[in-house]
Amino acid sequence: MNQNQFNTAMQGWMDTQRNKEIVFIDNGETVTDSLTVAEVFGKRHADVIRSIETLECSEEFTQRNFALSDYKDSTGRTLRKYIMTQDGFSFLVMGYTGKEAARFKEMYIGEFNRMRQQLQSGVPSLSPNQAMAIALQQTAEMMTKVPVLESRIDQVEQKVDEQITLASGEQRRLQKAINSKVYSLTQDKEERSEYFRQLHREIKNRCQVTSYKDVLRTDLQKVLKYVDGWVPMPTN
Repeated sequence: MNQNQFNTAMQGWMDTQRNKEIVFIDNGETVTDSLTVAEVFGKRHADVIRSIETLECSEEFTQRNFALSDYKDSTGRTLRKYIMTQDGFSFLVMGYTGKEAARFKEMYIGEFNRMRQQLQSGVPSLSPNQAMAIALQQTAEMMTKVPVLESRIDQVEQKVDEQITLASGEQRRLQKAINSKVYSLTQDKEERSEYFRQLHREIKNRCQVTSYKDVLRTDLQKVLKYVDGWVPMPTN
């Protein structure tokens, strides 16, 4: 198996494992997302998104427990989703009724508790980027007697240092900064939507990426500083 095949196999394995989970460990916190909630409860994802955006809770609660993110569907389109904490999940599904809904709630509660125990046990939860880097490094170390792989070690180290994009926790940190900035500028929902579009577009243009998730880790502080000082274009 060559290096490209190994990389592809490792990424596929991590994606498969991630897809089996309904609760994730993200930046030291147990979370789920709107896409998973929709799949588990048998609801349209658009309806779950709408429910989140119309929850009658405070803005402080919303910012603390819901973070806007995105994902690619089977056709390659980039679509919205929300990452939510256990408190956010509980608030969202409070109105879901029926035996099946109750069973799914119990299943979610069990998963939140299981993942919390995993956190408390001290078992590390690596991001996909970290797991990939470690796997590549270990493979290279086992084959250090093969001359061609000696240069591969340097390439992996360079990739870790210079090419890794934001981990999931860093993505949430950036998205929370964006949310906080936009909410501080206006209370008008239409203006907020326009400001979100403007700010996301400017970040992608400045960093030359297709999504804020593709921002390089080394650029995170620079982007956070830009968001903090950002001024929107006037809307007419």
